[in-house]
Amino acid sequence: MKKQITFISLLALSFSYSQDMHQNDTVATKEIAEVALIKKNFKKESDRFVYDVARSPVAKGNTAFGILKATPMVSSTDDKTVKVLGKSNAVIFMNGRRTNMNAEAVVELLKNTPAENISKIEVITVPGSEYNVESSEAVINIVLKKKLDDGMNGNFRVTNHQDYYNQQSSAVSLNFRKDKLGISTNINGSNWQRRQYYKLQNGTAGYQNTSEGPVSDPNLNLGGYLNMDYALTDRQNIALSWNSWANRSYDSRGELFNSITTPAGINYNKTINNENSRSYNNSLNLNYELKTDSLGSKLNLNVAYLNYKRFQHNTNSTFESNTLRETLDLTNMFRQRAPQIIDNYAATADYLHKFKNELTLAAGGNFSKTETDNDTYFEQLNPLTGNYIKDENQSNHFLYREQISGAYLSAEKKIGEKFSGKLGVRWENTHSFGEILNSDVNIKRDYSNPLPFASFSYDINDQNNVSYSFSSRIRRPSFWELNPVRVYLTPTNYIQNNPFVKASEVYNHNFTYMLKQSYFFVVSHSLTRDDFSQIPLQKGDELRYIRTNYGDKVEFSATVGTQKSFFGSIFTTNTNIGLQINRVDAFLDHDPITGDQFSPFSINTHTNSLLIQTNNTIRLSHKKDWYLGVNYWYVGAQILNIGTLKPLSSLDVSIKKIWNDWTFNLEATDLLRTNVVKVDDTQGNGNYNFVTNDQFNRGVQFSVTYNFGNKKVKGLRKIEDASKDAKSRTR
Repeated sequence: MKKQITFISLLALSFSYSQDMHQNDTVATKEIAEVALIKKNFKKESDRFVYDVARSPVAKGNTAFGILKATPMVSSTDDKTVKVLGKSNAVIFMNGRRTNMNAEAVVELLKNTPAENISKIEVITVPGSEYNVESSEAVINIVLKKKLDDGMNGNFRVTNHQDYYNQQSSAVSLNFRKDKLGISTNINGSNWQRRQYYKLQNGTAGYQNTSEGPVSDPNLNLGGYLNMDYALTDRQNIALSWNSWANRSYDSRGELFNSITTPAGINYNKTINNENSRSYNNSLNLNYELKTDSLGSKLNLNVAYLNYKRFQHNTNSTFESNTLRETLDLTNMFRQRAPQIIDNYAATADYLHKFKNELTLAAGGNFSKTETDNDTYFEQLNPLTGNYIKDENQSNHFLYREQISGAYLSAEKKIGEKFSGKLGVRWENTHSFGEILNSDVNIKRDYSNPLPFASFSYDINDQNNVSYSFSSRIRRPSFWELNPVRVYLTPTNYIQNNPFVKASEVYNHNFTYMLKQSYFFVVSHSLTRDDFSQIPLQKGDELRYIRTNYGDKVEFSATVGTQKSFFGSIFTTNTNIGLQINRVDAFLDHDPITGDQFSPFSINTHTNSLLIQTNNTIRLSHKKDWYLGVNYWYVGAQILNIGTLKPLSSLDVSIKKIWNDWTFNLEATDLLRTNVVKVDDTQGNGNYNFVTNDQFNRGVQFSVTYNFGNKKVKGLRKIEDASKDAKSRTR
């Protein structure tokens, strides 16, 4: 089911292998110098890689999400998130500003944004001080096409996807410009249902449990945005952006058949979880921009408001069963409501000054205030009276307030024609206070962090370039991770969120060698101090997935790849091959909320994993109207904080037809049925925990895209939303 039941929450870390594959940037993303490039789709600039989507044969009829998966160094193995260099979640920007929605809404938008709207994609593996991102997150900036004339244009896209269930989606985008006013809007909707099958096995010396069964999660989504930009004068612009997204997931159902082995024998029962939920995300951002000179210096101001609401109600019932998996007498039943409301107020100020001697100085600050309200109500059925009784121990009203203040200063200098460097520092202060009403539980934190950054790039000659970057970041828990609520899978198997989770410190290094703007070699290293995630603790028949700080994590990768066309652009390939080394040093033996003692959980090891990704396009006709796509990716076994993820892979094939302004695309995914998640862990004390998750990724998708109107309508300015940080930490 959805996050609430939350098998998906349980496996979020399973996908964190190289698929840990939330949602900042300021002046640097907005001030990208255009470099003329002839017949090159991919190039290296001072602090980023640039993929020229407009030149790519895979763009026509594709979506923003699809084109991201075809971008060098970018990958997705779960069709929900994107990764850079096989690790850490990538932060998505569009036209220089962070997307205004939570993670689910961002994916829906990307899957319903035609790739024909995109000019280029910028991959920033190590963001600078001006980027207000967290942990080891990379930045992906999607730059939409700029048009020239007044008028209106747009496109319409419909998609039908068939895997276990049939799913539909559609989207329409419009762009309008008249004199000083520009308007862009998008409306998208989808009706999809995900089928999954889980097998959960865990045990101790005297207890073994196997839970397996299907999960069905239907979803209706409706979202979109409206951006308006008005030129007050030749040097001043004002803009207003509104983003909205709504999700309804009613009649989600999970059904687990449980086999419990104890010294007394084997017992069988069945747990059925039914859930209804809905969520809403609305944000407003007001922007003012003043160009202070003709060299590109400018002042940029933003104020924003974000409101996120999620309402969820589920009923968990456990029945006696037998070897035939029949549903017999009711043994346990409870209901749970876990609403969450988030209000965020934010402001940013950025000033960039360019000098004639190739020196650029940037300075800015940000302020964010967030208030969350989480009122969990838990009630247990009394089988004698048939009435529900409130459970005071599991019901709680948790309030969380947080203020983040930040400031940065950076300097970028180009020396001669070959060398450029950038130095910066960001300072952040975090003040937070969480409390459970009508209890003595409260958590107060006040800490400051200086976060240095350095980047250097050297052009050996016109064919060879080397660069190095270092950054330090803070990774804060999401707001929903702090909410002290339990999410039950079975009566004795559940996930426990934790208001005591502390922020982690992350240090990133990246070295890149680029040859002929077509071949690249990248070495990256990331160290996370006091990382946090879900850690499984077992005692008797109880298995708790505790969200807490557990230890340190190290990720190292070396990747060699190419983005190149052959035979007069008949064959185009984007291929990466690399080695990833993951090391986890984890230890936990108690519940940090209740203090209950458990058998120690410990991981102190590493894995060497092979990564392969190849996306290939073959032009089938000289008219450039038929294309064949063959894509494949492979991820070797990797150690996670929960255990070892077994190898994953997927083979996808597509055929595309272009006819005037119409594009028809047929795609088959996971043809070999090899994209099934399996996580295994066996402790030295004999405790074990195995998780298998089949998401039925084999499927067929057909899409139709139509472009209409004046193709030269000018696009809007790049504007950054001030509430971008809070959005990344909503669900």
